[in-house]
Amino acid sequence: MNLKLRLTVLSFLQFFVWGAWLITIANFWFGTKHWDGAQFGAVFGTMGIASIFMPTITGIIADRWINAERIFAALHILYGIVLFFLPHSADPDSFFYVMLLAMCFYMPTIALANSISYTVLKNSELDVVKDFPPIRVWGTIGFIVAMWITNLTGNKATEGQFYIAGSVAVFLGIYALTLPKCPPQKLIDKNAPLTEQLGLNAFKLFKDYKTALFFLFSMLLGAALQLTNAYGDVFLSEFEHFPKYADSFVVKRSTIIMSISQVSETLFILAIPFFLKKFGIKKVMLMSMIAWVLRFAFFAYGIPEGFGLSLIILSCIVYGMAFDFFNISGSLFVETTTDKKIRSSAQGLFMMMTNGFGAVFGSYAAGWAIDKFFTHKFTTASSLSAYLETSPDNSTFLEILKKSFNSAVNPDGTLSSVVMVKDWHNIWLSFAAYALILAILFAILFKHKHNPQEISRVKH
Repeated sequence: MNLKLRLTVLSFLQFFVWGAWLITIANFWFGTKHWDGAQFGAVFGTMGIASIFMPTITGIIADRWINAERIFAALHILYGIVLFFLPHSADPDSFFYVMLLAMCFYMPTIALANSISYTVLKNSELDVVKDFPPIRVWGTIGFIVAMWITNLTGNKATEGQFYIAGSVAVFLGIYALTLPKCPPQKLIDKNAPLTEQLGLNAFKLFKDYKTALFFLFSMLLGAALQLTNAYGDVFLSEFEHFPKYADSFVVKRSTIIMSISQVSETLFILAIPFFLKKFGIKKVMLMSMIAWVLRFAFFAYGIPEGFGLSLIILSCIVYGMAFDFFNISGSLFVETTTDKKIRSSAQGLFMMMTNGFGAVFGSYAAGWAIDKFFTHKFTTASSLSAYLETSPDNSTFLEILKKSFNSAVNPDGTLSSVVMVKDWHNIWLSFAAYALILAILFAILFKHKHNPQEISRVKH
């Protein structure tokens, strides 16, 4: 098989095994298990917890002792096995710990996949700058395909999503063993200080005001990414509670609608060079923050029909700008403002702040806020039916009441059990306000002069 094709398969499967459940896990949590939002926030935070320390540990092992492709293979096989056990967790606490274990195995493989591709391309005397991006874009395609398969096979709210991901992860682990060898580089002196061996030198960047401010905003904006990943699909799915939307395409194929976000992501990547050269790093990062405001605001006013459907689609389209513009321009800021001796560690610190601390903060804070302020409790059929824009005797409403909420109407009009419904309109508006505040503060506080030459000098 052609070398670049083999790496393309690696990239495709790397993100397939994540996309098969990442966007739909909320449907399994809320719709099938009926567990609460605060606990869900903790579960989604496992990705952040794992991202704080596992990439560093596996990076040290790959740099000093074991071939990268072997570590990658072992981690994916273990990740797949853990996913098989995940849906059988009896309660939220056990689900949390099993998911944390799964994330400890999976999160380091994102960096390892890139490292393997870089090493194989360089060893084959291929141009990394030219050849890697077309390989990496297939990772996003793999994520999209996984989302579609999960939705079209009827598994977006079942344990099947974890079985799909687990099976492919085990296959990917075996496949990785057939790749060209990527032995340890051993570039760090074994007698070097522990701080250098652990890549901790990059933390001295916090002494610089502008860089420290950048990392702070990276963490706060990283939280926004977790909000949309955690709650986007379940938001669309819960329109099924409204009788007039219960049979809509948006409800039945919510994951496919959400995949527009990933399609947009691939397209906005192509626009980044133009925007960076034209507007500079700061303005591009600011555009990303404004795009996050629009992402959430469009969701707040979106409904499954008419103009509201257009807003949902627009929300998915602006996601590409929101995600790509900050991540890539942020990476470029690190590349152009740090010493080359600690540049790799600085890039790792950037990812730690966004996917690590930012993810933990966003997941826990959002889960707590949704439970505390944006979950309505209903005890009577009349109040619930009014909220769902129908009547208490509507046959579809009564069917939804039984199927989705495991409740019924008592002779006196009360509900046999309390029904809790999330106020998505105000949830998304609060998230939009959060992103808007970040954008305003970033525009005022972060000072960075645009230099077109630094853009053209950078080689990725």
